[in-house]
Amino acid sequence: MSLKSSAAPLSEAYDASIYDLDGVCYRGNLPVVDAADSIVEARGRGQLAVYLTNNAARTPHAIGDHLRSLDIPAEDSEVYTAAMAAAELASEEIPAGSKVFVIGGEGLVEALTKKGFAVVDSADDEPAAVVQGFHPSVGWKLMSEGALAINRGAVFIASNLDATLPQERGFMLGNGALVKAVEHATGVVPIATGKPLPRVFHQAAQSVSATRPLAVGDRLNTDIRGAVAADVDSLHVLTGVNDERDVALAVPEERPTYLSKTLVGLNEAHEAPMVSGTRAELGTEWAEFSDGALTASGPLAGASLDLYRCVVAACWAAADAGAGRDALADQIADLVVA
Repeated sequence: MSLKSSAAPLSEAYDASIYDLDGVCYRGNLPVVDAADSIVEARGRGQLAVYLTNNAARTPHAIGDHLRSLDIPAEDSEVYTAAMAAAELASEEIPAGSKVFVIGGEGLVEALTKKGFAVVDSADDEPAAVVQGFHPSVGWKLMSEGALAINRGAVFIASNLDATLPQERGFMLGNGALVKAVEHATGVVPIATGKPLPRVFHQAAQSVSATRPLAVGDRLNTDIRGAVAADVDSLHVLTGVNDERDVALAVPEERPTYLSKTLVGLNEAHEAPMVSGTRAELGTEWAEFSDGALTASGPLAGASLDLYRCVVAACWAAADAGAGRDALADQIADLVVA
């Protein structure tokens, strides 16, 4: 897989953007640079928006309010959460109207209730399923009650398996880390939904009737891996988890279609480097992996967007030609400026 070109701005080439939230639109309670203005401009160009999050803690209304407080235009109906995906999965795994036990918060409770399930608060109620999603209130008592129900035969469903959750102070425990505790205690592996599973991208697109969506994300192993699996083009931005080095070392299943430093790239045309062998050129910039060495027209730190794209394209070509990931990682660290 290689980078693509787009003669038109991405906000015009694709009928909807499927935005990740943490690391793309905001980080905790802080806005991400360029996010609000870029989304406003994209919507002004006629592009639809859907805000897709693996966080099942909050309701679509609460997430919509959060976005609006940061001057990002968002309707509640444009939010698609892992809780909604988990409720959809539950509707396929257990009979309509069944009892469910929730390891989570109001986001999951609302989504499951809207699907017609009866949310109960004890394993003694004999729930047909235990559905777990992130919420800051989740602790030993709730997880233990859920484990009791699972050990008695309840289906175990996880809204997502993210190990970490980006917050203002850094990366905190995500739902995947807490799910592992219940899995370890019960020996039962949950049926999971959310990113990077492809279905949730299709569901998000369908929720706004999009036919040619673009996934926008900061995490390679969830946002981009899921988009690749769903056969949806993607834009990676450097405002969250994964940096330039991570992108250059990405395995084929986690390679984005387009690269930008911030969401400004959503409203720009994109030109992909010309790649010949393991050399990539774009404008006056270039990068090449040859004889075990990576050289370029400038350092990766503080690189122009063109140079960043060249380094990534050259590294992907080298990896596909058999260069080891460890060797490439060392070369990126010691990039030689010609």
